[in-house]
Amino acid sequence: MSCAGGGSGGAGVWLSSLRVGPWVGHRYMDKRERLRVRRDFLALYRKGRAWTHRFLVLRVLSNGLSHNRYGFVVSKRLGKAVARNRLKRRLREGLRLVAVKPGWDVVLLARPPAAAATYQQLREALVDLLSHARLLDNREPVRQRAGEEL
Repeated sequence: MSCAGGGSGGAGVWLSSLRVGPWVGHRYMDKRERLRVRRDFLALYRKGRAWTHRFLVLRVLSNGLSHNRYGFVVSKRLGKAVARNRLKRRLREGLRLVAVKPGWDVVLLARPPAAAATYQQLREALVDLLSHARLLDNREPVRQRAGEEL
């Protein structure tokens, strides 16, 4: 029986379902928390409110649901795929650690200076925008990563 996915007995299925690595214990964004449909993005752009920062533009619209949905817009002007994906990962992590009031569709649009920004700068911009939009949930504290000071 092979552990690499071949052979019989379903060992590959078991091995692929193991969760090992730096993501263990972290909460990923569920499908229901993602904005993916063009219609939702367009409604947010038409009817939503916007706040701007040097690194980001925040657009929000009430969605009438018990949870938030998030979308990320990172243009090809910000760099190649590796740089754009890194920026989206940093934004997702920043949102994961911040308590946001439920019931909102939120789109974060990255501006060109965001490509050169550090994680801490992006996180400060994100918290600043969310507080201006009054979306921070004051009942829950802003969480931080291990070894990081706010």
